[in-house]
Amino acid sequence: MYEYILFDFDGTLFDTLEGITKSVRYAINKQGLDAPLDELRCFAGPPLVDMFMKKFGLTLPQAERATADFRERYLPIGLYQCRVFPGVKELLVSLRRAGKILAVATSKPQALAEELLAREGMLDYFGFIKGSRPDGNNSAKWEIVRQVMEALGAGAENCLLVGDTKYDVEGAHRCGIPCAAVGFGYAAEGELEEAGADFFAADCPALERLLLEK
Repeated sequence: MYEYILFDFDGTLFDTLEGITKSVRYAINKQGLDAPLDELRCFAGPPLVDMFMKKFGLTLPQAERATADFRERYLPIGLYQCRVFPGVKELLVSLRRAGKILAVATSKPQALAEELLAREGMLDYFGFIKGSRPDGNNSAKWEIVRQVMEALGAGAENCLLVGDTKYDVEGAHRCGIPCAAVGFGYAAEGELEEAGADFFAADCPALERLLLEK
């Protein structure tokens, strides 16, 4: 039985795609670039600087500038263009009643994740919340997961990460724990299977059954 359940944020707890993709487009427009919003889904989850370099071939200084431009729109506008995925609150309540210890492990800046959780009355569902610093440093998923495990005193044998992309699977496995992948997030087709996700859940009811059985 997994006593400790860690949750990714973007694409797992909250649907933040609209605010993120529109803010990425705003940032690349300032670099003289453009792309359809659907092609910018890959920015939901991983560190922004890394993704700007990977997706558009930007140099590190250009990617850092693009990240600053992203925040210029995201902080006042894009952050709030989001919603909790259907069934998430009910899932969290059920897991808490079953005695599971819940935490958030996200590459999103911690203050922003906490603000959105507070707006939805969800802070008390979690025993610990860990995200990146405002400058985006310490944002690798495995670093965040390891810090959450250490803070909770969770061992690899009784801890599991719930996420929606290969970055979650890879981060969990680097920390020696399994990853349950959700089907309603932002992964590309076949991405989670290729990454080696340990479990799959198409929706929140399926995820609840999975986590209460494990």
